[in-house]
Parts: sequence; C-alpha cells; structure tokens
Amino acid sequence: MQRIGFVLSPGFRVMSFAALSVFEFANKEMGEPVYDVRLLSETGGLIPSSIRVRVVTEPFDVTIFDTLFFCRGAEPPMPGLIKFLRQAPERCRRVAATCASAFILAEAGLLDGRRATTHWNRARDLRARFPKVKVEEDCIFIVDGPIWTSAGMTAGIDLALAMVEQDLGADVARAVARQLVVYHRRAGGQSQFSALLELEPKSDRIQSALVYAKRNLDKPLTVRQLAEGRI
Repeated sequence: MQRIGFVLSPGFRVMSFAALSVFEFANKEMGEPVYDVRLLSETGGLIPSSIRVRVVTEPFDVTIFDTLFFCRGAEPPMPGLIKFLRQAPERCRRVAATCASAFILAEAGLLDGRRATTHWNRARDLRARFPKVKVEEDCIFIVDGPIWTSAGMTAGIDLALAMVEQDLGADVARAVARQLVVYHRRAGGQSQFSALLELEPKSDRIQSALVYAKRNLDKPLTVRQLAEGRI
C-alpha cells in the first residue's frame, strides 16, 4: 500500500482536495486499498480552509510516505513546514505541489535548477522571486525527477491521474477519469489556456455544436451538419 500525505496550511484552497478523489476511486477500481491517504499539518488538529471549513489533520512525525502533496495556505509557511519539506525528497518517492504551492517548494530550494509550473497568474511572480527555477507557465503539470508541480485548480486532478497511471497503468487511470466524469487526463505539456473558452459561446446551441465538434475531430464535419443541429 502506498501512503499519500496531503500537507495543509491554514487558509488552503478547498479545490486542493479534488486530487484526493483520484486516489479514492483508484482504490475502488482496484478493489482494494492501494492508497492510504492522510491529511497532515505542522501542528495537527483542525486546520481552516480558505472558506473557513476546518479539517482534522495529523501532526508531522517520522511516518514514511510514498508521496507528499503540499497545499499552500494564505499565511507564510512556518519554519517547521519548510524543514519538513526539505527532508521530504530523502523520505519519499514523489513530492508534489499544486497551483501556488510551488512557491513553498521553491522557498525550500527543491525547485532550484528544475522545471516547474504553477497557476498562469502567478508564474511571473514565481520566476521573479526564484530565478533558479525553470518556470514553464503554460503547462498543465510538469514532472522533473521526483518533483511534480501543476497549474491551478483542476490541474491537480490531471497531476494525480498521471501518478495513478505511473503506479497502476493507463487503463486504471482512464477508468478513474470516467468515474470522475472528466476527460482522461490532459497531457502535462498541454496549454493552461482553452481555445474553446476563448470563443465564449453565447448560447447553449453554440456550446453544443462546439462540444460535438471537439468529440468528432476524427470525422469530416460540415457547416451544414453543425447548423442543422446534428448533435
């Protein structure tokens, strides 16, 4: 069984929990507890999220984890968290950060000389504050050795699906994606910006046509087909 630790700081974004569901459904798909997920914090106890929902966490100890996810909070990281993070690569196989949590990894020196990404709105700040980091701001997620970083919000799901694919194979990752009702994970190098989103459809009919076209890119599509609503 692989132990997964989600390290939380006060004010963490609730969306960070989206990746938890990937490991939950991987267990269901395998029919056994392949992943043991724990919530951690420096002090343990109740930790408030960005919307003040509190979750119970375990304090840092000597427990060995296969993978650690770091979820940045609203407050500057405490020295104990940075110390724990610096020791992480020696104690686990993978260290991951979603969205702006990459700043914590960078502060601990784990991203020096490595490729990394973060939310597109924070990428320039990450590059300016930590010039040793090779920031690639238009990627969904990046794997550089044992360090995994992802863009913001739902990109954490893509990162977690990639981990499941690495651990259990592509078929299991696809099955989990279907259960979560998401497209099978986006490639890490895919752009954070959606061309379809930029089109800003003004009606459900246009939206439906765009969805149909995207699902049938391997077929010849005519304007007449889309205009007649064959969707």
